[in-house]
Amino acid sequence: MPAVNDQGVTKDRYMLIPRTAIFVRRGDEYLLLKGAPTKRLWAGKFNCLGGHVERGENILSSAHRELLEEANLQADLWLCGTVIVDAGDVGICLFVVVGENARGELKASKEGSIQWVKKDELHQFSTVEDLPALISKIHPMQRSDPPFSASSFYNDDGQLIIEFDKDNR
Repeated sequence: MPAVNDQGVTKDRYMLIPRTAIFVRRGDEYLLLKGAPTKRLWAGKFNCLGGHVERGENILSSAHRELLEEANLQADLWLCGTVIVDAGDVGICLFVVVGENARGELKASKEGSIQWVKKDELHQFSTVEDLPALISKIHPMQRSDPPFSASSFYNDDGQLIIEFDKDNR
């Protein structure tokens, strides 16, 4: 079995935490989670569903688990892109997953309440910073499209910047 060092893991390289961002859609509507008031991050803000990829899971199995835990739903899921989020010494590798043909009885969880929101009405809600840009990116995408690649970071003014790969607009 190869040692960790055989994988090129060194302290001077960027380390990434894998997470899923799940955008279940139904026509022009997206299933969003309004963060519970008790949440440490994004309390009261609308966000997509998703969370950490647990050890031993692949991206889609993690997304299926998170969707079931947070909304009590199953859906046809596909990977539509990745975003590397610069979070300092450790980054986040956000695997953006689209879900269609949602099945099940929608239920809230300890994470927050769940509701369908029309894309054109998104501006009426308090959302996490990257949600509108990600929905705009994935909205025209079809399952047969190649996945996009992006990175995000905060500029000197504290504004979130998302840069999508120019080869995959």
